Amino acid sequence: MADIKKIIEDINKLRKERKAVILAHNYQLPEVQEIADFVGDSLGLSRQAAKTDAQVIVFCGVYFMAETAYILSPEKKVLIPDSASGCPMADMITAKQLRELKTKHPGALVVAYVNSTADVKAETDYCCTSANAINVVAKLIDKELIFVPDKYLGSYISKILKKEMILWEGYCPTHLNITPEAIMAKKNEYPNAKVLIHPECRSDSCALADEVASTEGFVRYAKSTSVKELIIGTEVGMLTRLRKELPEKTFIPVSEQAICPNMKKNTLEKVLWSLEELKTEVVLPELIRLKAKKAIDRMVEIA
Repeated sequence: MADIKKIIEDINKLRKERKAVILAHNYQLPEVQEIADFVGDSLGLSRQAAKTDAQVIVFCGVYFMAETAYILSPEKKVLIPDSASGCPMADMITAKQLRELKTKHPGALVVAYVNSTADVKAETDYCCTSANAINVVAKLIDKELIFVPDKYLGSYISKILKKEMILWEGYCPTHLNITPEAIMAKKNEYPNAKVLIHPECRSDSCALADEVASTEGFVRYAKSTSVKELIIGTEVGMLTRLRKELPEKTFIPVSEQAICPNMKKNTLEKVLWSLEELKTEVVLPELIRLKAKKAIDRMVEIA
């Protein structure tokens, strides 16, 4: 194995030479989070990068996240260290399938979770994040709505707002590992702990939460509560950031098996290679980019 210290030195040298900014999603490997300029959720990272004067964005996440960075920063070179790091949920619906669904419901507006491909975003009216999904849908509550691709996030919104929606049968395989049985086992083990669950989890798992929140919502809740023990129901990479920012608190994963294998494909070696070779570059057709950006802009306007 290559010397880690030398790899980090080379990354830092090339970061300056390339005028690059390195982004790491909350679910990335600890060592990747450690060398990143920004750590956070997918849309938040893309918006932060857009504000910088960087010429290159290295996005350590899954492919749709790098697409979103390009949507917001087409003047920058956007790289993903491992181009095979796709999102299974995002890949559960294609633009063609969405067009067919829209044909069956010609009067409906489409809301797409940001965890979707650029092609799908381009076919939607509004995007949303796990943090603002309820606010977005609340503004559209008098409309017939199609929600893609996550049926669990859609079901959560539907329950909170008492709003029927046409849900696509997509889901996150990793969050399915966060079961009610696993949550109850942790609650019994840590009776004084609060339970935080991501809305990509099953409805019966969300029902056991003290707080259902996005990854950034986890951070805000953990910082604001006086509780010292928190049970975390999302991909285990989230615990790296929580433990770093709040070392005085104890964070317990609901499941050690809640691991997204694609999120873990981006390694330090691949980040270095990406900076050396300026690969793999993510580029979108301009029409797709503009249509997808419109859905994101509409989200910002109403949320």
